Amino acid sequence: MKCLLCESWSLSRICRSCREEHLAPSLHTRKIVGKLSVHSFYRYDEIEPLLLTKHTDIGYHLYKIMASASFATYAASLESEEPVAVIAVDDHVRHGYSHTAILARAMKTDTLIPRHAVLRDRSGHRYSGQDFQYRLTHPRAFELKPFPEKSVILVDDILTTGLTLTQAVETLEMAGKEVLFCLTLADAER
Repeated sequence: MKCLLCESWSLSRICRSCREEHLAPSLHTRKIVGKLSVHSFYRYDEIEPLLLTKHTDIGYHLYKIMASASFATYAASLESEEPVAVIAVDDHVRHGYSHTAILARAMKTDTLIPRHAVLRDRSGHRYSGQDFQYRLTHPRAFELKPFPEKSVILVDDILTTGLTLTQAVETLEMAGKEVLFCLTLADAER
């Protein structure tokens, strides 16, 4: 097959050269809820065409590649004495997979435990492409299922306004969980 970025022949959807050149993460940090760090591996504009594949068949492969280049590498550098839940925001399966579940799964280590289908939005609203005002007037209605770990790393694909992560953090904290920090693939702040 051909690399999707440079069109060279490759055994992967993105060749090794393009991964090194275009998918080398550089951590960006923003704060939400006044104090909580959200670390993002890329700026949105750096990988926008790849992010826009999330609702397509090829998106599954591309999200796995991006998760491996960023989330998996980052997880390997973390140390924890106690188990930490890695929770994907609203990891509904759409188009055959969940892009946020792929990101959370990449974090799996001996002490980082991905927990799937535990934080789901039940509001029925679609937020993709919506502006801040829409997101503000249509809050998410997160439902949290029980899981044993007290500490949490919260995972999402794109940080835009920060409202989704803020609402997710509030839901987790009301259940007595401690969110250590959040991770996103990309930060859309300009």
